[in-house]
Amino acid sequence: MEILHSVNDFNEAKQVIVGGVNSPVRAFGSVGGTPRFIARGEGSYLYDVDGNKYLDFVQSWGPLIFGHGDLEIKQASIEAIHNGMSFGAPTELETTLAKEIISLYDGVEKIRLVSSGTEATMSAIRLARAYSGKDDIIKFDGCYHGHSDSLLVSAGSGCATFGSPSSPGVPMDFSKHTLVARYNDLDSVRACFESGDVGCVIIEPIAGNMGLIPARKEFIFGLRELCDQYGAVLIFDEVMSGFRASLRGAQVFYEVIPDMVTFGKVIGGGMPLAAFGGNDEIMKLLSPVGSVYQAGTLSGNPVAVSAGLMSVCKLKADSGLYERLESKAKRLMQGFAQEAQKRGVALQTCVRGSMFGYFFTANEVCNFDDARASDTTLFAKFHQQMLERGIYLAPSAFEAGFVCSTMTDEEIDWAICKCGESLEEIIYG
Repeated sequence: MEILHSVNDFNEAKQVIVGGVNSPVRAFGSVGGTPRFIARGEGSYLYDVDGNKYLDFVQSWGPLIFGHGDLEIKQASIEAIHNGMSFGAPTELETTLAKEIISLYDGVEKIRLVSSGTEATMSAIRLARAYSGKDDIIKFDGCYHGHSDSLLVSAGSGCATFGSPSSPGVPMDFSKHTLVARYNDLDSVRACFESGDVGCVIIEPIAGNMGLIPARKEFIFGLRELCDQYGAVLIFDEVMSGFRASLRGAQVFYEVIPDMVTFGKVIGGGMPLAAFGGNDEIMKLLSPVGSVYQAGTLSGNPVAVSAGLMSVCKLKADSGLYERLESKAKRLMQGFAQEAQKRGVALQTCVRGSMFGYFFTANEVCNFDDARASDTTLFAKFHQQMLERGIYLAPSAFEAGFVCSTMTDEEIDWAICKCGESLEEIIYG
């Protein structure tokens, strides 16, 4: 596969953009090789600047549930652009989108639109702290909630400890209020509650940022009980899983109602859009009604809202969509598992709706420690081989993958075939 233009573009980008990319994982640092510079996307496929074609299982990290360049979403965006790209003033479409989201999520009575998942989670935590009157928060090792200071915290030497900054520039004075627990380990959460003055717990109920690792039902139930017991706000971060795992996100799988939810990705239809919401008692503390401040010039941008509204409406209109998407994801992962088994390669796979994940390990993966114990060297080799064969997978062992509605069974089977070829090349050369 010829990638000369991508190589040249990457070298040029590094002269003016830090690391040559505007988000770290795009640099292919954990898998090696040169990141492909993309010229366009169409349906299930990406096309790079060298003219190579890739079956895309990243789908812009989740939002493109209808694939690249969906005509209805594109047309809605174009019509919005004709009316103006930004107003910094309210529009009727914002209310319409808010109503659609609220109608689907139990416990969400009011929302606020923002531009990114980082904004949504950062603002939700500020609001939760104000409501609870407590400074400490609990997050989980391996869950990513954006790059705000309070959340760039890693676990200490013991799991249920006060966290330490995982990035330079994050003051200890900020991180000391973030306690880090182990995912799917309720005892570690309980220890955090006992050691701090916890005002909120934030979790990806279907984690997609340490690979795909869903929370166990009893774990989510336990979190709800602990938050009620200690007077803490429970926040579901569904920036990735919202409208991806199901039309109602994680609520379909757990039947637990959080106090707050953060949204992103799919609700923007490929445009920068996110939101946070919750019950009215909490949300009324937000400015301009309350005193908790949050603002943004591009919040509720009319082009992004138009794209997102069309995406959500299309999801609601197709009652069999998620069943078909889950069938495709299961077909893919079952195929990967069979190809690995044929060659004696240990592989764990997982599917939630249109999300999938896999780890090269013989052991069940329940938390970030388990994920880190998988064979990331083999993952890197596998990623390189698949990319050479036209399969575009997430360039990290700790990211979920996604199918889209335009993918056919034949395309899924082709990817499975390439999986077998890739493993064959790695093992036997």
